[in-house]
Amino acid sequence: MEIKKIGVIGAGTMGNGIAQTAALIGCDVVLRDVQDSFVERGMKNIEKFLSKSVEKGKMQAAEKDAVLGRIKGTTDMKQLKDVDFVVEAVIEDLDLKKSVFKELDELCRPETILASNTSSMSLTEIAAATKRPDKVCGMHFFNPVPLMKLVEVIRGFATSDETVAVTTALAKKMGKITVEVKKDSPGFIVNRIMIPHMLEAIKIVEEGIASIPDVDIAVKNGLNYPMGPFELMDLTGIDIAYFVTEYFYKELNKESKWVSPNLLKTMIRAGKLGRKTGAGWYDYSQK
Repeated sequence: MEIKKIGVIGAGTMGNGIAQTAALIGCDVVLRDVQDSFVERGMKNIEKFLSKSVEKGKMQAAEKDAVLGRIKGTTDMKQLKDVDFVVEAVIEDLDLKKSVFKELDELCRPETILASNTSSMSLTEIAAATKRPDKVCGMHFFNPVPLMKLVEVIRGFATSDETVAVTTALAKKMGKITVEVKKDSPGFIVNRIMIPHMLEAIKIVEEGIASIPDVDIAVKNGLNYPMGPFELMDLTGIDIAYFVTEYFYKELNKESKWVSPNLLKTMIRAGKLGRKTGAGWYDYSQK
């Protein structure tokens, strides 16, 4: 199955990154969000990223213009009716994702594959909102999408081998390294490993054992990670870490290790969600 036209639902950080990556390999892209302002912001971020690539000599200005020309921003869901492949990249809200997939199922051609960029949620449950569960899978990109190499391809209960093969081939065409998650389990591979690290880091600070900067320094220089856990949460969104942790607690037998630390809850209540709000574990207001 040849993928020529891709729909992306959600023009936020992940969605616009996915749209850009798809356009870079020559696909036509429909980038859809619920408000014109969201679409415009997503397109502006793509243009900004590509302009920096031109400045660094990584691409020509004509190539940048060609990539932008392949991306169409819209608020009209019907613009996705003739796409070959869809990647949903809305917030981590299961009911919202199910609603989106139900609408896509009714709108898109029967052969169109519907993929979710969810980082943790059940593809089986998302697929149940459609009449094509065999053509639903997870395609979990990492932030920032144009730079991060990994894509987790996740099977739902009914996902077909063909759907996995087409999704994997598309990711590889985008220059990604793929891994297959054979069983639909919360958090898949990376988040199942990463979230405990983040929670323990928060507990270390909460218990007064070490400061936020020192935890990040220790992890980067002791484990050779490119970013510390607090820096990473600020980049991806502290609210995302919270939502995933709460989902794990619900789905993984309510184990105590998945209980959100009070300090994490306090950050959410204070609206300090990371770089996107100008402040999180660190202050970005002057940057």
